[in-house]
Amino acid sequence: MNAAQTHLSNVDPVLAEAIDTLPLPVVESSQDVFFDLCTCILEQQIHYRAKGVYLKKFLALTQDQLPTPALLLGLNAQEFAQHKIAGNKFKALQHLAQHWQQAQLDPTDWFGLTDEAVRQRLLPIKGIGPWTVEMILLYTLGRPDIFHPDDFQLKKIMAQCYGLANDKGLRAAMLAMARGWQPYRSTAVLYLLAWKDYLKKR
Repeated sequence: MNAAQTHLSNVDPVLAEAIDTLPLPVVESSQDVFFDLCTCILEQQIHYRAKGVYLKKFLALTQDQLPTPALLLGLNAQEFAQHKIAGNKFKALQHLAQHWQQAQLDPTDWFGLTDEAVRQRLLPIKGIGPWTVEMILLYTLGRPDIFHPDDFQLKKIMAQCYGLANDKGLRAAMLAMARGWQPYRSTAVLYLLAWKDYLKKR
């Protein structure tokens, strides 16, 4: 076991069972913050993007090139509509590309920034909210202690596994529980999401 697995096993019996049962979840990062922001806009996810219908349509539109701000700004709404990609997604991608160029975010050493510095650069972008930024920190940049209590799938599995009431108090209960997982909350999140998939198939 690595340090994260050992700590989580010692402080949380649910995670201990998941760790004993499942292999360590591996995240294959694209290493590309801009691309993953596009993925979040198109599919509302990063980790399972390979299954994403909108992402496949988008890559067909870009002739399988990874998107850049210049490439996005060279496309128009009609081209998106022809590929059956919603107009609101087109507008959000355009806002992203425009902000990226205006703020001169390319090149940025994202891996050299603190978590808070990443948030400060990304949250001002119209259409990019806290959930998206936390997904970038977790999946793209591989930060070790990321926990976002407003993630729908995480709320669902924590309510199920820990018997938490799915009401207004759920968020506070999740945050309180996750304090014991620090400084390895990212590993805990990845195990819980993998555990949810495991329980579905069992």
